[in-house]
Amino acid sequence: MATARSEGKPVLITSAEKSQDEQLRDRKVRYVLMMAARAVLLIVATVLVMAKAPLLWLWIPLCVAGGAILPWVAVLVANDRPPKEQHRLRSRWHRRPSPDDPRAVTQREHRVLDPDE
Repeated sequence: MATARSEGKPVLITSAEKSQDEQLRDRKVRYVLMMAARAVLLIVATVLVMAKAPLLWLWIPLCVAGGAILPWVAVLVANDRPPKEQHRLRSRWHRRPSPDDPRAVTQREHRVLDPDE
């Protein structure tokens, strides 16, 4: 018999999207990772300048460009929500099951429970 919970987390039994809290947490994690990458670029640029590395004329503009572009991308990613299922490429690539397939969900009329009845 299957249990309703697995290691303290509920089992996903529907195609429901992630909750708003989970989406926000995921966006925060992505933002922090991008800002950490920006900090690493700043540290690398500093070390390269102090060490007088070869090809410094190439590495410094790359680090500066990455440091300037990453905050912009991080804000865009942090403020964006995941795409709806009908707009994902993955859902367009998967073959839809035929109606004759016994595993396919039937497209029949479902009974609606109305509390006012």
